[in-house]
Parts: sequence; structure tokens; C-alpha cells
Amino acid sequence: MEVEKKIQADFFKTEQNNEPVRDFLKALSPEDKKSVGADIMAVEMSWPIGYPMVRKLDTDLWEVRTGISDKRICRIMSTVSGNTMILLHAFVKKTQKTPKEDMELGKKRRNLVLGGQK
Repeated sequence: MEVEKKIQADFFKTEQNNEPVRDFLKALSPEDKKSVGADIMAVEMSWPIGYPMVRKLDTDLWEVRTGISDKRICRIMSTVSGNTMILLHAFVKKTQKTPKEDMELGKKRRNLVLGGQK
């Protein structure tokens, strides 16, 4: 029996057709890719899902939180449009607070995806 996804993950595309989150994930080790992929899939299957896996950062902006190798923490920022979770920005978190540049980039991409509604 196949379980249906409640929401489908997709990658944000820049004007140059680049996919920054896909590129970030490709650079991870196979073990880390598997961890991040499993968490994204868990969100797809269980949306809406809360803390500790997903944390709301701002209006229509969430982060998927994944522990990866060497006690590092990976964050994938996303927004939701209809039945699609758009993966906007990814980074390895090095401080307790989300860096300002990462928040601004996530918000900028969210606004592009949602048509400047926010």
C-alpha cells in the first residue's frame, strides 16, 4: 500500500534557472544527503508538521531542521504554495540564531515565489 504525500517538495529556481538548494544538497556527503532527504520526505508525508522537525520563521516561511555528520545542523528554508513546498535556501547552521543574511535571502525568495504578497 502506497502512502500519498500531503505536499510535494520542489526546488526554487533563480532567473538563470539555477536551483541553489539542489546544488547545496549535491555537495553534501551521501550520508548527509540521505538524512536531509528523509526529513524532507517526512515533511511531505505529514504536512503540517511542527517542532522539532519544522520551525516557523516568519509568515509563510519555515525551516526543516536536520542533524547531519560531525554534529552539524542543516537548515532548509521553504514556503508553501498550494500543495507544493518550495525549497528556497539551504545552509549549515553555525550559530544559535539564524544569520541575518540567510533570513533575508529566504524572505526574498519567498516573496518571489508568492508573487510579492508578503
